[in-house]
Amino acid sequence: MKEYPLNVEVPNSFTYVTKNITKTTVEQRERALQATHYNEFAFPAGLLIVDMLSDSGTTAMTDMQWSAMFLGDESYGRNKGYYVLLDAMRDCFERGDHPKKSLNLIRNGEQDVEKLLDELYLVEEEGGLFNGGAAQLERPNAFLMPQGRAAESILFEIVRKILNDREPGKTFTIPSNGHFDTTEGNIKQMGSIPRNLYNKELLLEVPEGGEYEKNPFKGDMDIAKLQELIDKLGIENIPMIYTTVTNNTVCGQAVSMKSIRETAEIAHKYEIPFMLDAARWAENCYFIKMNEEGYADKSIPEIAKEMFSYCDGFTASLKKDGHANMGGILAFRDKGYFWKKFSDFNEDGTVKTDVGILLKVKQISSYGNDSYGSMSGHDIMALTQGLYECCNVDYLKERVDQCNYLAKGFYDAGIKGVVLPAGGHGVYINMDEFFDHKRSHESFAGEGFSLELIRRYGIRVAELGDYSMEYDLKTPEQQKEVVNVVRFAVNRSMYSKAHMDYVIAAVKALYEDRESIPNMRITMGHNLPMRHFHAFLEPYENK
Repeated sequence: MKEYPLNVEVPNSFTYVTKNITKTTVEQRERALQATHYNEFAFPAGLLIVDMLSDSGTTAMTDMQWSAMFLGDESYGRNKGYYVLLDAMRDCFERGDHPKKSLNLIRNGEQDVEKLLDELYLVEEEGGLFNGGAAQLERPNAFLMPQGRAAESILFEIVRKILNDREPGKTFTIPSNGHFDTTEGNIKQMGSIPRNLYNKELLLEVPEGGEYEKNPFKGDMDIAKLQELIDKLGIENIPMIYTTVTNNTVCGQAVSMKSIRETAEIAHKYEIPFMLDAARWAENCYFIKMNEEGYADKSIPEIAKEMFSYCDGFTASLKKDGHANMGGILAFRDKGYFWKKFSDFNEDGTVKTDVGILLKVKQISSYGNDSYGSMSGHDIMALTQGLYECCNVDYLKERVDQCNYLAKGFYDAGIKGVVLPAGGHGVYINMDEFFDHKRSHESFAGEGFSLELIRRYGIRVAELGDYSMEYDLKTPEQQKEVVNVVRFAVNRSMYSKAHMDYVIAAVKALYEDRESIPNMRITMGHNLPMRHFHAFLEPYENK
């Protein structure tokens, strides 16, 4: 059959539902900014034209996800969705090209009770990241959560308690290629020190013409820095090592499989648990497929299978990557390094205290029964369907291409500081470059930029630099690990080319008038954990 190719992208979807934007004036937005103490998180979303604060839980869902919600089971204990969600995670993270798709048993209205018992409700799984059946009761290792920071919160709270019981008052260090703000906040609240080890020079490198031939994986762990830190501190002072995929703190940059494998090898050489912050696992798998040798012909689930095979556990916000609007997970490998390190054993080798039981107690006391983890039954079903949709290469390509369009638009408009290539979920601008290195770290100029973008043009973004990452509260060594950026998050299937063009035009106009952007000072909450969520600010004249 003859083909009739066109030199344009073939559409992947179309829109059924639209939402009108409320038009507001500069004066009205200024009034709201003053009333909310210039906290961008507190600014009313209904007054915005484009909201790029976060892609967390803000994405548009597909018709298949909406239909799956009608199949939600709101039972308090062991709802149907619990079983299919954990099995979807096994499909996407562990089974590669051989999924079971037990979701179809529910979707097809299966009424054969014996089949449901044998293929869903009583299936035994053990040895991986998601025990099933009796094994999940005896050695719980997968914990549903409403979102990622909840998973981080119970993880670090229980780890802190275990470590403090063993060595009261001791301070530990947890290295990563780049801890995100909530991860860093939870680590600091457990009394430990987060470290971000990446190649800052490579990150801020600007490619000729604004484009690389291949993604250089700027989100990789700096292996030499990691080894140096281990040698300096000693393995007894490092309870775990983290890798974030993609590296959100480091401008959403991709992490290579080579880096993940090498980091795991170093961690396991010293029997240190290797953990993933896997909120954007699918996007990272896509970057590996498109840019790393040996993966071009592999599916997203096959790449994910290898990626997760290296970790001893992971936390993930499942509100990202286009999964769904609610959900999170904490999981660790059955009888793996994490389990061995943080469980206590009797002299004969039997388990005295299982860390999974401790985590489950905390989960239930804080977030409800373990089979729903503060999610509704219909949220669980939407999330289950969303996991499979994240494996779609066409969807992932469209998402990455949209970020590239925005980043290249900024670059072509002459805006300094655009971090290239774009990440998979957003675009970042280096505020030091944007302001020609004329603003001090204490001026929080990036936050001034973010708030002025709201005031003038009704566009909200996230400052993830000196203000949010608490540059002024860090040691000189840690300050070197901060990159002073703002992020333009791109929500799945939500914004059109017209939205992107509006944002590009607004940022260009603001760039050309950047001298007038005020500095910001903190008036309340300077030392609060994760202060950017709740601190008060006020502008002051840039001199």
